[in-house]
Amino acid sequence: MTADRAVDDRVVIDEAPSKQDHKKDEPTMQITVHSPFRIYFDGSAYSLTAENLTGLFDVLPKHRNFISLLLPCDLILRTVDRGDLKIRIDGGILHVKQDKATVFLDV
Repeated sequence: MTADRAVDDRVVIDEAPSKQDHKKDEPTMQITVHSPFRIYFDGSAYSLTAENLTGLFDVLPKHRNFISLLLPCDLILRTVDRGDLKIRIDGGILHVKQDKATVFLDV
């Protein structure tokens, strides 16, 4: 099975069906991934995986308030509507507050 792929100057997005079955009542969070001139994702997801100086980490619903500089990595979103979404980034800033995660790219 091949994944859909979109390429932007420095960001590569791969879409694949989710490998996990999620229950309809499973908690979700709002995630936005954007640069100053483009929104790469804005929707609900079960989790987000990224990498900072301490290594790979996950952000789940009900996560404590959090801010981090992201390293170049594959940002993985387990979305409600689009399955697993992998966004290759050159780094960024992640801000998590009250079940909302925002990733700022190209800053």
